[in-house]
Amino acid sequence: MAITEDLRKTLTNPTPLYAAAGATDLAAEKLKEVPALIEKFRAEAPERIAAVRSTDPKVVQERVTKQAKDAQAAVQTKVTEVIGTLDTDLKKLREQAQDFALQGVGKAAEYAVKARETYDELAERGQRAVKTWRGETAEEIAEIAVAVEPEPEPAAAQAPAKKAEPAKAEAPKPAAAKKAPARKTTAAKKPTTKPGE
Repeated sequence: MAITEDLRKTLTNPTPLYAAAGATDLAAEKLKEVPALIEKFRAEAPERIAAVRSTDPKVVQERVTKQAKDAQAAVQTKVTEVIGTLDTDLKKLREQAQDFALQGVGKAAEYAVKARETYDELAERGQRAVKTWRGETAEEIAEIAVAVEPEPEPAAAQAPAKKAEPAKAEAPKPAAAKKAPARKTTAAKKPTTKPGE
């Protein structure tokens, strides 16, 4: 029973659809900025291409080789330090591992909260976007305006409506009256057949 209720709630909840609409609206907003970026890249492209063409491949190769050797030396020293401390401080490493695990759990919880907040913000944005797309915001404003200043209805318009309602109500009564005698006759036939048996 609880599973069907959960499924019903999940399937009737519009929040994921609103979140998708919000993400779509945000993406559309960001896509409007793309033409400006393309123009910027077009303006900068000739300079960058000229800079790449003017560089000497040997200089670039020497620079990359030097950086690779420096990185390798740094990694070797770090590995040597870690191996040296592994043998001496096993207890300290266990404590650090536990601390890192707790920090990881804390970070995961923090990211989950941020993800939920972002999801809710996208859902709210999507709901506003859907209302805008449908034109419901204009309808809501019109409804508020009507609630603030309702238009007075003429008395002549109310009087014919009251006369039409009783005519509608009278039409079902004859149908109900026809059914009632039919029930009485069948009820009357049953007692007469029992004494005859």
